[in-house]
Amino acid sequence: MQLFVPGRICLFGEHSDWAGGYRRSHPEIDKGYAIIAGTNQGLFAEVRPHPSQLIIRSTLDDGSDGGTLELPMSQEALLSTAEAGGFFSYIAGVAHEIVAHFEVGGVVINNDQTTLPVRKGLSSSAAICVLTARAFNRLYHLNLSTRGEMAYAYAGELLTGSQCGRMDQGCAYGEQPILMTFDGGRIDVSPLALSQPLYFVIADLHAAKDTKRILQSLNRAFPVAESSLHHQAQDYLGRVNARIVRSAAAALKAGDAAQVGALMREAQTHFDAALQPLCPDQLTAPKLHEVLAYGPIQPYIYGGKGVGSQGDGTVQFIVRDEAAQTQVMSILEADLGLTCLRLTLAPASKRVRPARTVTANAPAKTVHPPGVRKAIIPAAGYGTRMFPASRVMRKELFPVVSRDGWIKPAILVLIEEALAAGIEEIALIVQPGHEPWFEALFTPLSTAEQRKYGEEHTAYARELTALGQRVTLIPQVSQEGFGHAVYCAHEWLSGEPGLLMLGDHLFASSSGRSCATQVMAAYASCQSRQSVVGLLPTPIEASHLYGAATGAWIEPGRLLQVSRFIEKPTLEEARQHLQLAELPPGQVLSFLGQYILS
Repeated sequence: MQLFVPGRICLFGEHSDWAGGYRRSHPEIDKGYAIIAGTNQGLFAEVRPHPSQLIIRSTLDDGSDGGTLELPMSQEALLSTAEAGGFFSYIAGVAHEIVAHFEVGGVVINNDQTTLPVRKGLSSSAAICVLTARAFNRLYHLNLSTRGEMAYAYAGELLTGSQCGRMDQGCAYGEQPILMTFDGGRIDVSPLALSQPLYFVIADLHAAKDTKRILQSLNRAFPVAESSLHHQAQDYLGRVNARIVRSAAAALKAGDAAQVGALMREAQTHFDAALQPLCPDQLTAPKLHEVLAYGPIQPYIYGGKGVGSQGDGTVQFIVRDEAAQTQVMSILEADLGLTCLRLTLAPASKRVRPARTVTANAPAKTVHPPGVRKAIIPAAGYGTRMFPASRVMRKELFPVVSRDGWIKPAILVLIEEALAAGIEEIALIVQPGHEPWFEALFTPLSTAEQRKYGEEHTAYARELTALGQRVTLIPQVSQEGFGHAVYCAHEWLSGEPGLLMLGDHLFASSSGRSCATQVMAAYASCQSRQSVVGLLPTPIEASHLYGAATGAWIEPGRLLQVSRFIEKPTLEEARQHLQLAELPPGQVLSFLGQYILS
C-alpha cells in the first residue's frame, strides 16, 4: 500500500492552538483559531503488515539514506525508542499508542522519498506521525476517522518530548485548507472549499531561531496576565486573531487573493506589536522583515508573513498568479540565496495528488489496481413498502437514532460508515427534483439557527457542510430498476472500482469492524481484484425473500469464492444448492446489500 502525507503550513493563527488550550482551566481565555493547509511536498512511503516487528527505512529530503530501524512491537521497546529522540522516535511513539489501544501486529514503513524540508515550520515530524497512524489504520482496518488518526499521531509525538501544537497534525487532512478551533481540550475542524486556485511561495530564510525559547517566553503571558504586555498578548491570540482568521476563511473560500494578502500583512503587524516585546531576541526577526519588504518582489505579491512560531525561520507569500509564483521564487533564490517551495491550493475538482520523482535509471515498479475510493448509494426508489410516510419524506431520510446518540437521517449513517471505511467520494442516485431534500442535510446553518441549536449542534453542522463537498448527487431520470440506478454512476466512477451500498438498508456488525470495512478488506485481499458481495447468514425458511450465493470457502466462515447466485430461491432450491459447510444447520448466505464492483 502506498501512502502520501504532506507537511502543513499555518496560513493564519500561529500559537493560537496552545493559547486556546488554557481554556481547560481558565474559560475566560478566548478560543484559538487557525487556518492551516497541507503543502505540495511531503512524505511518500510503501507500507505493509509485519507479524511482530516495526521496521522503518527512511530517506532524507536530500535523497540520502536516513537509516533503518527494527523494533519488536512491545510497548517497552517502543516507548524507550520514542523517548530517545530523533526521526525514528516519532514513529515509535505513535506505534506505542496504537499497540496500547488495539490488537495489531507490526508494520514495515519504507519511506522511499521525502520532498518535505525538515525543521522549517512545515511539520515534518507531524507528517511522519500521521503517516504511521494511517499505516496502522489502513493495514489493520482500525476504522479510525481522520480525527482519530490525528489524535494518535499527536499522542505519539508527545511521547518524544516534542512541544508540538495541536494544529500540526492537521496535515492529516491533506492539501485541503482547514479552519481549526481550539477550545481547551476540544478541537473543531472545518474544511474550507476553495472556488479557484490560490498561489503561494514558501521560502527558507536560512537564518537561526529558537522555537523553544519563543514558546517559553510567550507562555509566560498565560493563563494569568500579570502585566500590560501579557494582556496585549492574550488579546492578540484571542480576540484579534479570531477576527483576522474568520475574515481570512471567507477570503480563501471566495478566492480573493488580494484580501488574503492584506490580512497576512495585518496579521504580521499585530503579531509584531503584541508578541515581539515578549521575546525580542527571537521575534524581532530582521531577516524575516527584510525579505517581507524586499522591493523587487512587491509587484508580484499581495502580502506575506512569517510561518510557524515566526522568528527568522520561514516566510510565506500569496502571489498574483502562477507566473508570479515562478517569478518570486526566481528573485528570492537569485538575489537573496533563499530556498523556495511552491504551494498551490486548488478546489477539490482541480486538486492533483503530488507525484513521486522518478529517475531515468529507477527500476520499474509493479502497478497495482486502484483501491476503492468511491461509493454509490442508490436513493431514487419510491419506497412503496413504507407508504404513506414515503409520500412526504424520502425513505432514505427517515430518522434513526445512531450509535453515537444523534438522531440522523438513515442515509447519513450510511455515508459516515463509508467514509470511516476509507471512502473519499460518494454518489447518491436520486430522483430528479429530489436533490433539495438531500442538499438540505449539508446546507450551513443560518446565524439564527446557530443561536437556536447551540454550539455542539452548530459544530456538527459545520462537519456536515464539509462532508457535503465529498457527495455528488446524480439524477436517475427514469426509474428502471436497481441495475439502471447503478449504471447512472458509470461516468462518475471513470473506470474505478466502487463500493455499492443499498440506500434503504442499515448495517450492523458484531465484530467491531463495520460491514463496509470488512467488504473493502475482502476486496483488498483478492489478488485479481474480483468484485465482492457482502453475505449474511439467513434462516433457510426466509431465503425466498433474498438473493443468495454458494461456492467454495477460501477462508472458512469468512471468504467464499462464489460459484452460483440464485435470486429468491425456493425452499427446495435452497436445501439442494445453497447449504454450506461452516454454516449453522438451516442457514444459507443471502445478499447483505453491500458490494464492491471491480
